[in-house]
Amino acid sequence: MPDPASTSPIHGGTTPAALAEALGRVLDTTRLRVNEPLAPYTTFRIGGPADVLYDATTADDLATAITTARALNIPWFVLGLGANIVVGDRGVRGLVIRNQAKAHRLSADGTLWTESGAVVQDLVLETVRAGFSGLEHYIGIPSTIGGALWQNLHFLSPAPERERTMFISEVFASCEILREEGDRRVVDADYIQFAYDDTVFHHRRDVVLSATFRLEASDSATLHRILQENLSWRGSRHPWLQVHPSAGSIFKKIEGVGAGRLIDQCGLKGFRVGDAQISHIHANILVNLGHATSADVQALIAHAQAAVREKFGYELEPEVGFIGEF
Repeated sequence: MPDPASTSPIHGGTTPAALAEALGRVLDTTRLRVNEPLAPYTTFRIGGPADVLYDATTADDLATAITTARALNIPWFVLGLGANIVVGDRGVRGLVIRNQAKAHRLSADGTLWTESGAVVQDLVLETVRAGFSGLEHYIGIPSTIGGALWQNLHFLSPAPERERTMFISEVFASCEILREEGDRRVVDADYIQFAYDDTVFHHRRDVVLSATFRLEASDSATLHRILQENLSWRGSRHPWLQVHPSAGSIFKKIEGVGAGRLIDQCGLKGFRVGDAQISHIHANILVNLGHATSADVQALIAHAQAAVREKFGYELEPEVGFIGEF
């Protein structure tokens, strides 16, 4: 395989086909697609085409794709399950790397090693069946491991009190990252700087390649009960993605008030722009009724912000990422 560092930089104005040709000198051409629509790869089912989409199937493959894009001076973005983002109608320029690196192993002592593209729900089910506790709180949340660490995935649990927010950082041991400087390094929680909806990955272009978690032995029947309780509780408060696609919560938490409560008190549940609608179930979630565009979503966000500002004086700040060209 050619060395990514030996490739020549690509300059502005290059066509998607030319980008794919340059990337294909290093990456597997059978996993490169040109002008690929991104809507099917997001939970919102919204978004225009990527110039080039590439499926990275191992952690090494993910690192190589990023290193190659950097060497060629091609803009790049790593896509997991596509939750918590809105992709622009005009798509994403450069290379979108779809993280499909899913290898993992669970040891008898409860140590879980996993590549960053593994789906959290798949790991939840596997560890619960094996009788290990630590991930069961995150059942039903669409995320890869990379996304879970990026956001410090959290959920109110356990039932019935729901008095404590459980964070994935509580079972985190270490992870291997590709740093923005280009080196690979294994780091611990001190480097990650876990906080509420925040980590070092919000502030540096480091990428998680794999991670290790420490789980505890537990009764599998008890864990299955927790799964059922969490799925039921979540399902009663969030629209079902299979029916009404969404990006999750749109606005950041306002301590002691709640963004959704403010929007609800403005009478906006059910309000829509085009096919984008403020959910009847949860006012901090916008749903796609079928053919919503990113322009619809932006207009609906602006309307909710203006209504809350006028009635309560609060500024709603989006927590979703806006990716690509709008």
